[in-house]
Amino acid sequence: MPRSLRSTATRVVSAALVAATALTLSGCGGSSSGSSSNGVTTISFWDNNGGPTRTPYYQELIKRFEAANPSIKVDYLGLPADSVQQKYDTAIAGGGTPDIGGVQQSYVAGLIARNALEPIDDVADSATLKGNIDPKVLDTIRSTASDKKLYMLPVSVNLDILWYRSDEFAAKKLTPPNTWDDFFTAAQALTDPAANTFGFSIRGGAGGTQALLSIMYAYSGVQTSFDSSGKSTINDPKNVEAIEKIAALYGKETSKADVTNGYKEMSAEFDGGTAAMMVHNLGSYADHQKNLGAGKFAAEAMPAAPDGTRTLVANAPDGFAVFQASQHKAEAKKFLEFMLSKDSNSYWNQNVGQLPSNLQAQKDAWVQANPALKVGQTTLAASTTHIVDVPRYLPQYGSIVESQMGPKWQQVLLGKLSAKDFADQWADLTTKAQADWVAKHPG
Repeated sequence: MPRSLRSTATRVVSAALVAATALTLSGCGGSSSGSSSNGVTTISFWDNNGGPTRTPYYQELIKRFEAANPSIKVDYLGLPADSVQQKYDTAIAGGGTPDIGGVQQSYVAGLIARNALEPIDDVADSATLKGNIDPKVLDTIRSTASDKKLYMLPVSVNLDILWYRSDEFAAKKLTPPNTWDDFFTAAQALTDPAANTFGFSIRGGAGGTQALLSIMYAYSGVQTSFDSSGKSTINDPKNVEAIEKIAALYGKETSKADVTNGYKEMSAEFDGGTAAMMVHNLGSYADHQKNLGAGKFAAEAMPAAPDGTRTLVANAPDGFAVFQASQHKAEAKKFLEFMLSKDSNSYWNQNVGQLPSNLQAQKDAWVQANPALKVGQTTLAASTTHIVDVPRYLPQYGSIVESQMGPKWQQVLLGKLSAKDFADQWADLTTKAQADWVAKHPG
């Protein structure tokens, strides 16, 4: 599963179905520049993960917005998540971008580099939103741009957490994994190879290195991606130690099959009782609730350091951006402000199962009643929580983390590459990419 709530059904929605849905909602199918007639301005909105699991909620929110703003009509187009970047690239090249679109921070840097996006700090500072969007998440988004402006606003907040089988912990009378000592003690105590049960599920396959980053920095407490000289901190000795300790679990406190685990396999081990702990984001909740039901699993913040501080790697949030070529920026920003207002943001996130980015919406009863979201909210709000902003703005970031270092992480698990050599190679690639980026963005 991707690191956001994207169902398989959504990803495989055909282009014909998506287009038909857009026509149903707008009667048009996605005008790229918007239009004005009879006192009504039409703005185009592209959903970056269109399909049956999300479109009905956008339909309802658009209906509410148009009722409150009769002079603005929203023309919706749903796009499959796996082709949205290509669609934006084509639209930029052809001069046909929407007025407002759904984006992920992971590809916002590329859009900023092409001067495709409009700064929207004024929306964050509007009367409706000022002080109501999680400031730690806004800081993460600002880190994407060299001018530190906001080019997207988040619709949801996400973070990696440690899921654990509370039923198995209770049976063994184990302390919930609040610290790293708790974690490693539990991993050993909950392992019984004869019964094919293990304390932890390692993500060795797709997405494994991104998950490993969360573990490394949570363990080490290193709070920056680069030191003062511009060198990557990935090979900090404490990060190397974390890699060594996690890799040492492989094949002992984890299944040997974990070397190829993606989300699907890791989650199947956890929900099936083969693994008692796994690291993933809040998006796992719906799957665990469906497969296990209440009382058999729980969420804990990434384990704390001995002094009680926690260090989290920033997740790439999903959100909205206004496009530079829009002829109706004021109307697009008004729609954006509406979408992130308390009631709209609460409605959206309650239906998709995520933590609202609006701090007022986070106080709603449905959030407080969800134990996993409550853990996420409490962790982010704590003064002892520190966020590491990984350099997703680097054009090479995705390639380095997944394509280049993913196979090498498997070599570490199989004992064919040392943790230090692995971390040094990763750090060297990241340091060089950072130096190249700084050279192109002086000041």
